[in-house]
Amino acid sequence: MLFNSYIFILLFLPLVLICYYALGKSGNSRLTTGFLLLASLCFVGYQSIYSLAVLLGSILINFCFLKWIQKNSSKKGLFLGILFNISMLLVFKYFDFLTENLNLLFGTDIPALGLAMPLGISFYTFAQIACLVDCYKKDGYGAYSLGEYAGYVSFFPKLIQGPIAYHGEIIPEFRNKSAFKIDYDHLCKGIYAFALGFGKKVLVADVLAKTVNIGYNNVGALNTWDVLLVMVCYSLQIYFDFSGYCDMAYGIGYLLNIKLPINFNSPYKAESISDFWDRWHMTLTRFFTRYLYIPLGGSRKGNLRTLSNIMVVFLLSGLWHGANWTFILWGAFHGILKVFERIVDVKSWKIPRLLKQTITFVVVTFAWSIFRADSLAQFAQLCDRLVHGGFGRIYRPFTEGFMELVEVGILRRIGIVELLGGNQWILLVLFVAVLLLACFFMKNTQEKVENLKLTKWKMAVTVILLVWGILSLAEISEFIYSNF
Repeated sequence: MLFNSYIFILLFLPLVLICYYALGKSGNSRLTTGFLLLASLCFVGYQSIYSLAVLLGSILINFCFLKWIQKNSSKKGLFLGILFNISMLLVFKYFDFLTENLNLLFGTDIPALGLAMPLGISFYTFAQIACLVDCYKKDGYGAYSLGEYAGYVSFFPKLIQGPIAYHGEIIPEFRNKSAFKIDYDHLCKGIYAFALGFGKKVLVADVLAKTVNIGYNNVGALNTWDVLLVMVCYSLQIYFDFSGYCDMAYGIGYLLNIKLPINFNSPYKAESISDFWDRWHMTLTRFFTRYLYIPLGGSRKGNLRTLSNIMVVFLLSGLWHGANWTFILWGAFHGILKVFERIVDVKSWKIPRLLKQTITFVVVTFAWSIFRADSLAQFAQLCDRLVHGGFGRIYRPFTEGFMELVEVGILRRIGIVELLGGNQWILLVLFVAVLLLACFFMKNTQEKVENLKLTKWKMAVTVILLVWGILSLAEISEFIYSNF
């Protein structure tokens, strides 16, 4: 079940809210936590019974490890628990990638398992590793019941794309009896955040996806202008896609009086790669910092060790995103940039803020082209077209795809499109330019929601985005990060 689907918006979410607050009147936290657990399991099971079975198995086994560690402070229990979770990722996410490369390298014929990747496994596996480590270190870990633990791991707003919330951020909220009472301020903030995220996904990211898909499916036909347009469009697509999901998850949390950690903070306003990773997928950066970078020694064991630790973190971050050499190269690219910034002390450079933001955006956008490519060969072809493609007219299918939008059809009806004659590509370029300005200069959703004053204008925007988005759901597309 996806957030941007009819069944979620029109049935599942309203039903969950009604039952949650109806049961909350009893003041029984076990009852409401149990209901949220049931709702989350239905959310996963609707998508795939297979994913549900893997999730339940993972929860039960990890809970056994937690009890072992909690009872005996067992280092062996921690080691085996982490090994179990890493093995889950290796089997379901990386086994076929590893066998494919081993077969190519050594001429072997190891058969692939062909297993589908369970929904959300990358996110809930990391959350459970964090829980095991905190339990061993006695770092804020409480005596949780199986129901509370299962409810935390499977909590549906964060399950398929994060944020990677820690147990201490969610389980105390389950126990907070004030969370069971309707808070109209939180309801307004939740609906507003959800509407903004829904609009970003359906009305922006999915529109940009058409141009991106056309470009990557026809790389050989692109000229230099086309490649630049595709790169920028994908950079904006993944921005609005992930930002949209984060807003929707954040909004659902508010609707349930459970505040999720912020996971996205205007990353294209970043002034360096380091700043970008402090703003993009913030809880993933937090996880790698706390549970990998610091245990490796962080910056405490000399400059060379620090730089090598940075590279390890970014290589694993790239691999976490997917079993493909493109993701590994993308992670290595960011790692090298981070190392470079540390060596030359970029923060000391006295150049205008907007110029630093522009340079960072250009570098990040180029890196996204590696991330999006199906293979290293396709990325190499894209780079070749960027350098040797020439400067002709915009690839006609880009314009044709954009002109199929209902909204552009309205412009055609009132005669604006005809005024452009053969330069209809200008509409696509203007659309992209407006989005770029929004990324650089507009407030993000968290800033808008935290200080929300519900005016008639904001109420109108909320209703319009929800209705417009629902009417635009002709094709329900997955969020990009749900594939990781």
